[in-house]
Amino acid sequence: MKFSKATNYALHTMLFLVAAAPDKHIGVQQLAERQSVSPTYLSKILTKLVKAGMIESASGANGGYRLKRSWEDISFLDIIHAIEGTASLFDCDFNHGPDCLIQLVMVEAEDEMETYLKNKKMSDLARTVKLSKISL
Repeated sequence: MKFSKATNYALHTMLFLVAAAPDKHIGVQQLAERQSVSPTYLSKILTKLVKAGMIESASGANGGYRLKRSWEDISFLDIIHAIEGTASLFDCDFNHGPDCLIQLVMVEAEDEMETYLKNKKMSDLARTVKLSKISL
């Protein structure tokens, strides 16, 4: 299974916002430079995170993005859903209906993965980064 590059950038951006300055606005240019990505592309990703209610934006000289939700509550799954949506990763192409054995196995695996990602919080990683001085 593979997530999009947008999800990769969103996860790294959120970790940076959580670890660096949860209450301070950080400009899109700075966020983009940290990941060597186009500010225009990253802006589209940030817009999805704003719509999901995780971050907020402010315009002006001291504008940028900062966390909106409590940084303790933001999970990997929240970020992934904001970027990728909530549709199932697997969809049976055959007309077996809800009793398709293959679909049942895939949905169960997806549920387990989602539970794991729901329990992984950005705040846990941010603490690790701060304690170990790992580069974001």
